Parts: sequence; C-alpha cells; structure tokens
Amino acid sequence: MLPATPIYDICALSDFGEDDILISRFAPYLEHHKNLHAAHRHTFYHLVLFTEGSGSHAIDFESFTVKPYQVYFMIPGQVHSWSFDGCTDGYIINFSASFFQSFLLNPSYANSFSFFRGNNKTAVIDLPEQLHQEVQTLFEQIICEYEGRAKQWPDMLKVLILEFFILVGRLDNSSNNTGPATYNQILLGNFQKLISEHFTRLKLPKDYAELLYITPNHLNAVCKDLLGIPAGEVIRNRVMLEAKRLLTNPKLTITEIAFELNFNDNSYFTKFFKKFEGKTPEEFRKNIIDNHHE
Repeated sequence: MLPATPIYDICALSDFGEDDILISRFAPYLEHHKNLHAAHRHTFYHLVLFTEGSGSHAIDFESFTVKPYQVYFMIPGQVHSWSFDGCTDGYIINFSASFFQSFLLNPSYANSFSFFRGNNKTAVIDLPEQLHQEVQTLFEQIICEYEGRAKQWPDMLKVLILEFFILVGRLDNSSNNTGPATYNQILLGNFQKLISEHFTRLKLPKDYAELLYITPNHLNAVCKDLLGIPAGEVIRNRVMLEAKRLLTNPKLTITEIAFELNFNDNSYFTKFFKKFEGKTPEEFRKNIIDNHHE
C-alpha cells in the first residue's frame, strides 16, 4: 500500500533548518529529495523556474509539459507531482506565508498576484524570450544572496523575489493590474475566500450570498461575468478538488472522506463525485495508484 500523501514544511526540506525560506538550484534539490516525485502537498508557497529539461508536472491533477523558461507557482495545500525525462535543472524557491509579513504592511501581498491564487490557468507561465536573460540573472542574484548570507540577506532576498513577482505579474493581461480592483472583483475574491473557509459546511450559493450581504442572483451574475460559470459550480469545483486531494491518501476510506466533506453518506458522495468526474472515487484512486507505479 502507498503511504499517505506526504505534507512537507520548509524545515523538513531545508539543510539550514529554517522555517521561512528555502532556495536552491533545481537539479541538486531534486537529487536530494527523490521522494518528491510522488504526489505530495506543501505547507508553504512554492515556485520553480525550469531552465532545461522535459517531462511533466501535475498540479491538483492537471498535467503540464515541462519546458525551459517555464515557471510555475503553487500555494499551500495544493497537491503536485513530477515526472521528468533526462536532466532537468533550474531554480526553486519555497517561502512561508509569513515570509513577507514583517517586511510589508500588507500581509496578503503575495495573493495580489494572479499566479498565487491557486488557479492553474494563471499559475504556469512560459516566460517570453526577452525575459529569459533578465530572469536568469535575477535568480543567480537570489542564489548568491541565499548562500552568501551577507548582512541583511533576508531583506535583500525579499527585494529580489518581489522584483521577480512584479516582472511576471506584468505579463498578466487578463486583469487590470495597474488600478484598484473593481467592486465585483473584490466581491468574487471574498466569495472564493469564504468558500475555502466553509466549503465542507456550506454548499449552496444562497449561504454565501447571505454572508456577503448580496442576493444569490447578484452573486451568480458576478461569477458568470468574471469566471464564466455560475456560483454553484464554483462551490462544487472546490468540493471536488478537496475530494481528489483526499483520495490521494490511501489510508482514508471513501466513507471517511465523505464524512470529512460533510456528505450524509458514502453513496451520496459517490454519486456526487461520479456525476462531475465521470468515474467513482474508487476508480479515481486506482488511476492515481496505477500512474504512480508506471
């Protein structure tokens, strides 16, 4: 039987025993942590810039082809795995949710970037050629600061990493990053935050509309306008994602997962899962195990 889906914190992966930041070239990190090929979760923010290599990596059950000068961003709690062909290299940065808090007045600054919102459509980015050299030079500076540990090195690291975030953030033309968020964008963000906090307990749009002091119709209109899907589907997608994450842990029975997600019984959970995934929870879990052994 496979072990339960591992959950790693920075301290467990760091040679320095630090809790807030880990930076490395990718090839030695991969060599040192061979166990990270299989599906696992992090308690921290995680980003990788590939400079060479091929193969695939999966984030929350969506697979991506590895390419040089591709960068991917992950938030705490997401499940991912790797499968590389031949030599793969680049850079890796892991940082805690609190890493920037003592440095910036806005404690959720990282979340203002679209690539740190847990949406795979904006979290995997192929850097344009004109940025390749600039970004690689920036990452070399980041590595030097991290390994050199000169006076105030943590603050210098934060400056350099933020420079990278802003460079990549400027590539996002899907939203207006130059001005303040609209009322509806703020409303959608609050809705998504509430879903993350309450999705096991609150399953209906009217429950969230009440918390947001708006009508269910208004909430539905905002979701359709900004996401192209109704509010109910946004909630269901979050429940389905958590169900899939829990199914990667073979120590949990289907009944225990149904209970964890607040379904009345195992059969109702199975019907719900099959309706939206096209396969039963058992079939989904078997596919994960089969893929792991390939």
